[in-house]
Amino acid sequence: MNPTQCRILIDCRDEKGLVFKVSNIFFNYDLNILSNHEFVDRENNRFFMRSEVVGIIDQARLCADLVSVLPAHATIHVIAPRKKNIVLMATKETHALGDLLIRYEDGELDANILAVVSNYDLLEPLVRKFDIPFVTVSHEGLGRSEHEQQVLGALGALGEIDYVVLAKYMRILTPDFVSCYENRIINIHHSFLPAFIGANPYKQAFERGVKIIGATAHFVNNNLDEGPIIAQEIIPIDHAYSWKDMQRSGRDVEKIVLSRALKLALEDRIFVYANKTVIF
Repeated sequence: MNPTQCRILIDCRDEKGLVFKVSNIFFNYDLNILSNHEFVDRENNRFFMRSEVVGIIDQARLCADLVSVLPAHATIHVIAPRKKNIVLMATKETHALGDLLIRYEDGELDANILAVVSNYDLLEPLVRKFDIPFVTVSHEGLGRSEHEQQVLGALGALGEIDYVVLAKYMRILTPDFVSCYENRIINIHHSFLPAFIGANPYKQAFERGVKIIGATAHFVNNNLDEGPIIAQEIIPIDHAYSWKDMQRSGRDVEKIVLSRALKLALEDRIFVYANKTVIF
């Protein structure tokens, strides 16, 4: 057998000696540790560890041996790095979607984009330039539940999906939809929420004289825009910015934050716990 590389993700109750126990198993397997990070949430007595190792790896046996030395009910993932399958969803805005498509074309995304799904066909000419399938599932004349069932059908026809990325998909997803991809739907929005909601938040922010613009990427859960946060960023602005200048700057931040969050997910660096994230 040839040496292979694996990512080991451990989430369990904290106790003394966990790093030693896990490292000792790696040593017994003659695995070389390429990187290792750990964190203890002392408030909740929770231990998190992410290791990258290389060697001759029997994943099932390694997982079983780790279970034998960890506290009961530990969560262990032994992951062989691979290109994950993702689907991008969008509505009308081009900035977030276009940025991801360009990064994909340039080889920056370690993923396979199976398709772009939208409730309008306006973005199809853009997507076709990258030779990626475009699927339109119109919501016209449909109730929310009926439309979502059609979207889920379109996603199911694409095969196994690791992550669904909402690149400014402007439809609220119901709990039934979210449950199909729990902690696998990544969303991006401006960070004015909840202060400036509804139509044209940048104009509202301009009228209040805000001095920073930000963006938040998070996993989607059943509470609107309150899922576990993956990445955030801000930039300073001043009185010289019009609301349109603010909007342009905000879109730039959204692109950066969404791509950063997706990269973290593709590299298996995110632990979700208690509606928060631990990220290595």
